[in-house]
Amino acid sequence: MFNNVKPSSLIRKVATLFLLAMTAVMFSSTAFSVESLRGDSELTNKANKAQKHKVTTVSGGIQRNYKLQPPMVPHTIDKYRVTLKDNGCLKCHSKKSHKKEKAPMVGESHFIGRDGKVTETISSRRYFCSQCHAPQVGSNPLVENTHEGI
Repeated sequence: MFNNVKPSSLIRKVATLFLLAMTAVMFSSTAFSVESLRGDSELTNKANKAQKHKVTTVSGGIQRNYKLQPPMVPHTIDKYRVTLKDNGCLKCHSKKSHKKEKAPMVGESHFIGRDGKVTETISSRRYFCSQCHAPQVGSNPLVENTHEGI
C-alpha cells in the first residue's frame, strides 16, 4: 500500500492521522461529563451531613438477589458488639440458641477453617458478621441499580 511513498511523506501522513485521532478523542471525552455524588460542592468543602434513616425490620428475612449472597440483616444491630471476645449476633444465631430464639442458625460454611476442616466453633474468617451481613434502611438509592437477580 505504501510501496511508492517516500518515508518523510509517510511520517507526515501518520503524524497527521495521529493528531486527528487525538483531537477526536479529546473532544469526545469532554462531551461526556462525570457527575459527582457531591453535586456542585468543591472537594475542599465539607460534605453535607448524611440523613439518618430508620433500619427496616422485615419479618421472615429479606429475599436474596443472587445465589450465595450473604443474607441481609432484617433488624437493627445498633446495640450489638462484635469484639474478639464477644459476638452479639451469636446470642440468637449460634447452634445452641437459634431454635430457642427462633432465628436462623449461622450457615454451615462459617464452621469451615482456612484449611478446609470443619470445626466446632465459627471460623475466625467468618466471625465478624457485619463484614458481609448488613441491615437495610428505607431510603432512595444514590445511584440507579439495574441488576437483575435470580
